[in-house]
Amino acid sequence: MAENKNKSVVREYAEAIIIALILALFIRTFVVQAFKIPSGSMIPTLLIGDHILVNKFSYGVKNPYNGVTWIPLGTPERGDVIVFKYPENPSQDFIKRVVGVAGDRIAIKNKKLFVNGKPFHVENAVHLDSHIFSGPMPPRDNFGPVTVPQNSLFVMGDNRDNSHDSRFWGFVDLKAVKGKAFMLYWSWNKEKFSVRWQRIGDMIH
Repeated sequence: MAENKNKSVVREYAEAIIIALILALFIRTFVVQAFKIPSGSMIPTLLIGDHILVNKFSYGVKNPYNGVTWIPLGTPERGDVIVFKYPENPSQDFIKRVVGVAGDRIAIKNKKLFVNGKPFHVENAVHLDSHIFSGPMPPRDNFGPVTVPQNSLFVMGDNRDNSHDSRFWGFVDLKAVKGKAFMLYWSWNKEKFSVRWQRIGDMIH
């Protein structure tokens, strides 16, 4: 009797662990996923060592293998901070801000961003290098105009002078978008070997 009871307890624990693992995998695949910021391309919005949560449900339920949307709930909008598969190496995840959606005409003139002929202001965007590259190569400070194709996005880092983004490698396919960044849950300053307590819990805008 005692042996059967022990087997029953072991079975209950095993079932609970399996269910928890399945639930965690489901949440990570379809609802929320954690990411770490490895570079300074989104300074000052995101710093190196920030750990963020990404809402994978923001734009609908997607096939995790090919990015096809099963249940659409919207599409990224200008100003959204998104995580996506890097077009030149899909095994890497990138994070940038959407500045152009399908049909938008994008141009950069002497560091100033224009969308559909009008200046597009992003409150957190910064220029930390006063030098201006006058020609189209490199395309950092003068670019376009180009029109964003259907089912695509044009993205840029908030750290405009130090961001490898759509100016250099092109558009982001909507299928490559993993979700919308929405909150910082941890921040570690490696240089000072300290926690940035004041950033924890901040919402990402």
